[in-house]
Amino acid sequence: NLLYRVYGGMSFYQRKEVKDLVAYLRLAVNPQDEEALRRVINFPTRGISDATIGKLSAAASAHEMTMWEAMISVPLDVTERAKKSMAQFRKMVEAWQSRATSDSAARLASDILRQSGLFDFMKNDTSPEGLGRMENLNAVLDAISEFVDSNGPGADDDTELDFLRRPGEEASLAAYLQTITLLTDADEKNDGTDYITLMSIHSAKGLEFKSIFVTGMEEGLFPSFMSLEDPNGLDEERRLFYVAITRAKEFLTISYAQNRYRYGQIKACEPSRFLEEVGTDHFEFVGGLGSARLNAHSQPTMPSQRGASVSGNFSTPRRLKPPPVPPKAAANFQASPAEYIVEGVTVFHQKFGEGKILSVEGPAGNKIATIRFKNDDMSERRIVLKFAKLQVL
Repeated sequence: NLLYRVYGGMSFYQRKEVKDLVAYLRLAVNPQDEEALRRVINFPTRGISDATIGKLSAAASAHEMTMWEAMISVPLDVTERAKKSMAQFRKMVEAWQSRATSDSAARLASDILRQSGLFDFMKNDTSPEGLGRMENLNAVLDAISEFVDSNGPGADDDTELDFLRRPGEEASLAAYLQTITLLTDADEKNDGTDYITLMSIHSAKGLEFKSIFVTGMEEGLFPSFMSLEDPNGLDEERRLFYVAITRAKEFLTISYAQNRYRYGQIKACEPSRFLEEVGTDHFEFVGGLGSARLNAHSQPTMPSQRGASVSGNFSTPRRLKPPPVPPKAAANFQASPAEYIVEGVTVFHQKFGEGKILSVEGPAGNKIATIRFKNDDMSERRIVLKFAKLQVL
């Protein structure tokens, strides 16, 4: 939950390939999401032309319904091929929707990437840019896998996102989308608040900062797998490492992971050879790797689900959890349409109970409500309305 800006670039979730995958994930949770539907209904190309999409949109407007509802119930004057393509698309999304509340977010997201055609589309682009886009999609899957491990059954009761799941539940896709929507919303605000500057090493040339963090110092990342077989490439990355560490005026922090998610699986990591070349006498070690330090030939041990231990007192007060909602209230629950959720109304949430809407902000279809719940120690929560289920009282 740290604010950041990407120097000379865009934030991760603003990249086209990431937005495409996230749009598919959003459809799996809420097929009525018109923005997501328009984005991917014919990407990758599946025979649904712009003209067909235009007719679908016009039919939805004429019948005062969503495009998804029109696709199901309104006959369209389009080619048989277009009808077949829309039927296949609808069947695919409905299959994902049936799994969205019960299946692991990680498993479902991986299937969506492949079944949507995005994986094959990206795989066919072998240019450096194409490989980078594929890495970004894999990074989304890795982030979801880590989210599931941190917030699913067996995770600590006071995890940051515990309020998005019930005890014993898998971390759902809706919960993950809730978090990245809030992160993106915070990232887009520019109110003068301090933030972290993220940049590539190439972008950092000629710049200096008081404090520098160089992350991912592992074999296969820095240096990359591609450069390990190329002496010239290895020398170039060694020079880049020198550039990185000399950007710091006062404080330099270098980190490497004991284990890392790669392509949806936990992989053991080895510290970068560049660290050994610098020499261990130049480092002050902190963290949970213990005696392994820079011995690249030792086999790192697998961490616990919450990560390796670090010495020191990092205890924080446990967040108070809201009391359970009475079964009777949950049984009579019926979610209200998002347009009924406006500032000042009182609402009911199945987990947090009764609350008051303090504000609603954001564009249509992506509104975020700030709610003060009575049973939650009167704390305020920001909830994305398209994923929340609230009943107006």
